Amino acid sequence: MRLLSSMLNRFVKTGRLEIIDASGKTHVFAGGDGPRATIRLKDPKLYRALFLNPELRVGEAYMDGGFVFEEGTIRDLLMIFALNRTNLRTQPFQKTLRRAYKRVRRLHQRNPVGRARDNVAHHYDLSNELFRLFLDDDLNYSCAYYLTPHDSLEQAQRNKLRHVAAKLALQPGHNVLDIGCGWGSMALYLAEAADVEVLGVTLSGEQCTLARERAKERGLDNRVRFELMDYRDVTGPFDHIVSIGMFEHVGVAHYPEFFAKLDDLLNQDGTALLHSIGRKGGPGPTGAWLRKYIFPGAGSPALSETLSAVEPTGLWVSDIEIWRLHYADTLAEWDKRFQRNRAQIVRQFDERFCRMWEFYLITTEYAFRYGKHMVFQMQLTKSVDGLPLTRDYMANAEGTLLP
Repeated sequence: MRLLSSMLNRFVKTGRLEIIDASGKTHVFAGGDGPRATIRLKDPKLYRALFLNPELRVGEAYMDGGFVFEEGTIRDLLMIFALNRTNLRTQPFQKTLRRAYKRVRRLHQRNPVGRARDNVAHHYDLSNELFRLFLDDDLNYSCAYYLTPHDSLEQAQRNKLRHVAAKLALQPGHNVLDIGCGWGSMALYLAEAADVEVLGVTLSGEQCTLARERAKERGLDNRVRFELMDYRDVTGPFDHIVSIGMFEHVGVAHYPEFFAKLDDLLNQDGTALLHSIGRKGGPGPTGAWLRKYIFPGAGSPALSETLSAVEPTGLWVSDIEIWRLHYADTLAEWDKRFQRNRAQIVRQFDERFCRMWEFYLITTEYAFRYGKHMVFQMQLTKSVDGLPLTRDYMANAEGTLLP
């Protein structure tokens, strides 16, 4: 416990954390005003594990019941971590660990065709019913766009779809490729709002099956089709390409390949819109717990490494928009809905699974609310005059598309 106490004394500068060790002794770590939590550790083996790799082992200990709360909740504990994370990562051993993760992140994010499908299945093929229990009615599993604080999740997701569509400069009869189409929300919206034909591709069998069913139910299966296919196997050309929340799964080593493929698939006057989680700072590794349990092979790109992958293609970066707290609010709403349906999810899976997913939703929310994560929308064109020269057309289009 001595090494762990030494680390936590330097770590907690905001809030108050009390740890009752396995022998019953209380250790207090306190800084300025902030959240409070008291946890009781059940196993002395946790002392060393938490000291060596707290960002991995705290999540595992919570999932496995290695500690219990005497005061506060998992939200309180994770807020203490979020507010003090810099104090943790500047400690010598933790800096060394993160440098090691950064050196091998290209290996962690290696996603050739077969492995990419396995990584997607790990998360997205769990159960369509699970996702229905916490997503909006239209099954959008990406950042919503809150025009006002009073927008419901459903309205904010609809705002996002309309905002993306407006940036594409769609015309009736155009054909669109949706890379990483999920359950089809974007593709179906585009077909309804702009009278275009859409091909959606995904590596999730569960998503593809349900997306096809939804297209048929809405009478759009003559203009929207969905394929279980890697984007690298798609043939074009297309007037437009859209990708929402998929680029995070490409992997840093594959960024040049991704943008070269976009360049190859676009018509000469074509437009692409990439919507992705990103980092405010420079390139960095995916957290060890998130990589191991939630999104194997994934990573949040920095703008610098994204732009450097675009430049060799000759594509024009015609617009970049940064969303800051929108994803924090989206994740907070997902967690509320998850908690509302928690008993049903326990029955479908188990208690450990629920703890894993609430840990995921809360830590990710705090990465956007208190950390360095954001969302960017990058618009790309093939030719220098492929779009109007001012952004006014976006607002005009947004005003005419389906609300």
